[in-house]
Amino acid sequence: MHILKFDWNPITGIDIVGNFKIHFYSLMWVVAFILGWYIMKRIYTKEKVSLDHLDPMFIYVVLSTMLGARLGHVLFYQSELISQDFWSIFLPFSFKNGVEFTGFQGLASHGAAIGIIVGMYLYRRKYKYKSVLWILDRIVIPVASGAVFIRIGNFINSEIIGKASGDFPLGVRFIQDYYNKYEIVQKTGIKNVQEAYNSVANNPELLEAVPYRHPAQLYESFCYIFVFLILLYFYSRTTKRDQTGFLFGLFLVLLWTIRFFVERVKEPQGEEYINWFGLNTGQWLSIPFILIGLYFMFGYKPKTLVV
Repeated sequence: MHILKFDWNPITGIDIVGNFKIHFYSLMWVVAFILGWYIMKRIYTKEKVSLDHLDPMFIYVVLSTMLGARLGHVLFYQSELISQDFWSIFLPFSFKNGVEFTGFQGLASHGAAIGIIVGMYLYRRKYKYKSVLWILDRIVIPVASGAVFIRIGNFINSEIIGKASGDFPLGVRFIQDYYNKYEIVQKTGIKNVQEAYNSVANNPELLEAVPYRHPAQLYESFCYIFVFLILLYFYSRTTKRDQTGFLFGLFLVLLWTIRFFVERVKEPQGEEYINWFGLNTGQWLSIPFILIGLYFMFGYKPKTLVV
């Protein structure tokens, strides 16, 4: 029996002209980056670091996050794009069924994390005012806040869905995941995709076929709020912010531990996924991040200069 159940069939964006649409998922990324910039501005102001370094960092973060997330998704989950729709890897368009504006869909958080680390390393090579770990210890705070909005964007898009929820008290029917837009137009005979999806609500036969699933995106988003608050607490209320690498390590442990457990209720992503010893691709990719995080929390010793 479901205590809370609902059908999810949202408008995913605003039509502008032709196939061009402003996707709410993309707007969630914009919100995440703007909020991140504001948080880092507060941190830099508090620690009396020149704000001249902030805008270049913002550019590095945006580019490294998007590029890392996109390449990570392709390499870890959807490598067939390399041969089937290569330019869609780098452009917000799909060329598989004609030219269609899709936004940057298919972004992996593991790839984004690697991208940010590499991006901050490259940034530090040019701007040498603080160490790479000093930057990472602070940038993980806005990254955690941004993760909240990214998962909300995934929920809006009906992507990264959970497994069938069975008797679990919370269940969501992701109509737009179960019926793709080409299939729903064919089944209903309605050419407008959104109107075709809306008609499903009035068609008991089509609606009944859609299973209730775990809203895994919301599970993650909710948990990431606490990751953000915990990091903010350790940064602002304790001396751990002065322990090089601790906040960075804490972020890795918290975020990827959450990801590890939420993966248990997620459907496998992409056509190429692994299932070794009962663990899926996302879980195996999370383990190295957790171990690295533990090292920076408890084992890392910054080098000291001998005079």
